[in-house]
Amino acid sequence: MLAKQQDRSQHSLFFSLESTLNHKHPLFILANKIDWEMFEREFSPLYCPDNGRPAKPIRLMVGLLI
Repeated sequence: MLAKQQDRSQHSLFFSLESTLNHKHPLFILANKIDWEMFEREFSPLYCPDNGRPAKPIRLMVGLLI
């Protein structure tokens, strides 16, 4: 017997990552309460703008330490 073909079409090419996340998750709530710009202002002078390997984002580095 021939199986029915499943619908494999792509419903949306562009979608918001935020819409797929659980807004009630504690890490999602915490990330929205943190003033990330303050960390950018404080730590960006410590990065060399024109020498060496490109740095990891400051938000990533702070987030890993939390």
